[in-house]
Amino acid sequence: MIVQILAILLVLSIILPFGLYFLGEKSSGRFKNALILNIAAFFGIMIFATVFIFSQPVRANPAAVSSDAGMAFLAAALVTGLCTIGTGIATGQAASAALGAISENEKLMGKALIFVALAEGIAIYGLLISFTILGRV
Repeated sequence: MIVQILAILLVLSIILPFGLYFLGEKSSGRFKNALILNIAAFFGIMIFATVFIFSQPVRANPAAVSSDAGMAFLAAALVTGLCTIGTGIATGQAASAALGAISENEKLMGKALIFVALAEGIAIYGLLISFTILGRV
């Protein structure tokens, strides 16, 4: 029941700001009103979820979960998250430099794409490490 209510609230939090923006009066403050409605709906849903979902007691089978499983999941999440952040930074810088180099000399396209692909490899390495960590749980 609570999951259905959260799903309905989530859909409304997406539809209502768009409706307010597109169907509202064409003024300079309509973006601000839509943004305020979106932020209020988001935090309202987060408070609702925290109160009604996370306040229920959790009972786990101690034999089914090892004591190091939580740390393994945390490590896998950190590896994946930090690698993708690093990939975004590296790809952004390498791709902008590659576009600048290609605009000056079109023969550098192959070399420039290699550097962009090397930056993308960081995320793949992070995923491999995450799968290795999760495979041992």
